[in-house]
Amino acid sequence: MATSPSDPAVSPSPVVSPVPPLDPHAVPMVALNYGVRRRLGLYLNPRAAAAADWTALAEALGCSFLEIRRLEGLPDPTATLLEEWPGRCPGGATVGQLLDVLRRLGRDDVLTDLAGSVEEDCKKYLQRKQEEANQPLQVPAVDSSVPKTSELMGITTRDDPYGSGTEIFDAFICYCQKDLQFVQEMIRELEQTEFKLKLCVFDRDVLPGACVYSISGELIERRCRRMVVVVSDDYLESDECDFQTKFALSLSPAEVLQHLCGLLWIRPNSCTSFLCWDAGAGCSSAGGVPPDWSRITSLALLRKPIKDPSRY
Repeated sequence: MATSPSDPAVSPSPVVSPVPPLDPHAVPMVALNYGVRRRLGLYLNPRAAAAADWTALAEALGCSFLEIRRLEGLPDPTATLLEEWPGRCPGGATVGQLLDVLRRLGRDDVLTDLAGSVEEDCKKYLQRKQEEANQPLQVPAVDSSVPKTSELMGITTRDDPYGSGTEIFDAFICYCQKDLQFVQEMIRELEQTEFKLKLCVFDRDVLPGACVYSISGELIERRCRRMVVVVSDDYLESDECDFQTKFALSLSPAEVLQHLCGLLWIRPNSCTSFLCWDAGAGCSSAGGVPPDWSRITSLALLRKPIKDPSRY
């Protein structure tokens, strides 16, 4: 039984948009793969008197006599010629231009044999470009802003770069570069004596490369039991010391009491007497009074209890 065109049982045929013809003049030379270039070399590399070889192609592509002489000593002059041609072509070398030159040279045999392979390479190139253009700039899923890289895993000299083990310290030393000599004295007195403490000294224990402020926050909050601040005139002008101190103070109140415990005064300052009394730490002034390292260890790291802080 015949059905009318308006019968709902018969679905209309989908409209297929015509495929635009391939224009090789819009495809750059990089689209030609190794197989096509190798076969071009098999046709053009042998010197032939009856047909145009690679030297005729090089002259048609604008090569000088000296450039052709240089290519003569190469095992595959056609491949090198095709690689260097886009660099000397101002408007950009295209597959269509190469086909036009071969046609003018009378190498119809090359065009006939390689027509299918050239067209296939051009279509693959255009398809890859289309897929790259259709990719979204951002994935549709909204992910957390917490970094998931291993940036903070291998930040010290003894860290495992794969994150299986991290180095832990007794105290983070906050200091400026001009007070490094005093920090070295602190290392000798607190690490190489009976105290056996493990201090985190940025210039000695931290590997270069990552963000300084991110590393400082990680060490102060998660890697060090305490934070000892070396206070001096230069400390007050240091941006790194300012950040490290404010970061320690920005922690929760309970953690502030656990982290920021020691203040060491090196040179005279108008606020030194208040700082030394408030911190209860030993002082090393310009008068040559050596610091009490045992008291610093007790106050800053709580290795021994403080019975009467008011006496300091």
